[in-house]
Amino acid sequence: MGNQKQCQIITATAALFLAVIGILLLVVPNNDIKQPPEFMYGIVLDAGSSHTAMFIYKWPADKKNGTGIVSQHSECKALGGGISSYAGVRGGAARSLEECMDKALKEIPKSRHKLTPVYLGATAGMRLLNISKPKESDEVLKEVGDKLKTYPFSFKGATILSGQEEGAYGWVTVNYLLEKFIKYGFVGQWLSPGRDTVGALDLGGASTQITFVTKQTVENKDNLMKLRLYGQEYKIYTQSFLCYGRDQVLLKLLAHLITTQGSDSSIVHPCYPADYNHSMKLGTVFDTPCNKRQTPYKSDDNLQIKGTGNYNQCMGNVSGLFSFDHCSYSKCSFDGVFQPNITGNFMAFSAFFYTHSFLQKVAGIPITSTAGLEDAVRVVCNMSFQEVLLVNRYGFNDRFFPQISFQNKVGDTTVGWSLGYMLNSSNLVPAESVLLRKALSSGSWNFLILLFSGLLIMALFFLLRAICKKKNDNVI
Repeated sequence: MGNQKQCQIITATAALFLAVIGILLLVVPNNDIKQPPEFMYGIVLDAGSSHTAMFIYKWPADKKNGTGIVSQHSECKALGGGISSYAGVRGGAARSLEECMDKALKEIPKSRHKLTPVYLGATAGMRLLNISKPKESDEVLKEVGDKLKTYPFSFKGATILSGQEEGAYGWVTVNYLLEKFIKYGFVGQWLSPGRDTVGALDLGGASTQITFVTKQTVENKDNLMKLRLYGQEYKIYTQSFLCYGRDQVLLKLLAHLITTQGSDSSIVHPCYPADYNHSMKLGTVFDTPCNKRQTPYKSDDNLQIKGTGNYNQCMGNVSGLFSFDHCSYSKCSFDGVFQPNITGNFMAFSAFFYTHSFLQKVAGIPITSTAGLEDAVRVVCNMSFQEVLLVNRYGFNDRFFPQISFQNKVGDTTVGWSLGYMLNSSNLVPAESVLLRKALSSGSWNFLILLFSGLLIMALFFLLRAICKKKNDNVI
């Protein structure tokens, strides 16, 4: 009888305890707490003319106005040359990507592999190969595409970007990194800063791009692009000059010197230092769509190049690479290409940055004006193509030159078209809903802890009382 009564007391106490806790959970105030969203990842392979670089980007899965808040997670430079250099070399282009893609497998969480888009964008090197050898161009793209499909990511294609796309995405990267679209406020929210955008100047191995927002009428519609990012629309002018990248323009200059000096075996080069001597195959100069040879030549013949370091002659020969014979628009830059007047600030990156840094380091002269640029070039006895392009062709005179910022990185992020491409592509990646969970406020938790402690003491009290009563009954 005593044991039964004791059990009844313990059961009643436990029931009372659970009932009180249940009632309190219903009436105690609670808040909706946002679970931090997981990261989404994306991979962009920048297949340039001289090399391929892989960039891994990430962004919170809930996004902002349809566009991801993208940051660079890591990067990897593939071994060897650009994929266009493997034309006719079976498997070469695919093998060049393996090391970087294996790195991506390790760095991206396995749970996100199937959700991670992979894009390969080929630029001017492949554009040239597609012009000269379209069949081999297709084979290279198919080969790298088949290789990327073997990885557990979401392959989105291997394509050749147009020059306008390359320029536009470079502009997006620049302005995103400078927080011209959005910025992170002190209150922990992404805000629209309302700042003017800056223009972008890109110099690659085979092409160069200029892109900026303009209020002027874009007379050639091929130069007009409209982008929508973070809920805003932007109208930009963009132009890409194929064959005017760093590597190809040097070949154009060699072809010009061979033609004007009338020799296939040896030439003097006014843009190279006086003690410079170099030999190369004639086919290297003319086996490219950028140089047209009117007379036959032997690709395997050697061409001997001797530098003279003559600044004035170099300037004259480089200027001869630009055509001003015709302009069917109200204004042109060169080669009959429409360009509105430049306005605002610009960022120059890629080979512009490296050349600018080289000239400053070797000459020991700060380059903040066109005069400073000319002085630096004279010191190293080598007229650079970049000086002619910026000053005489794009129109960056003494007034506008100080508005150019030469940069390769902003923070830890490399400046180039790939981040802009990922930002635009993130519009196509579905956002994930922010998870909500019910949570008690800190004051409510303190109250419940005290209540639980009190109820626990009460339960122990009743339990001890029942035990004592049982002992008394046994004594009787």
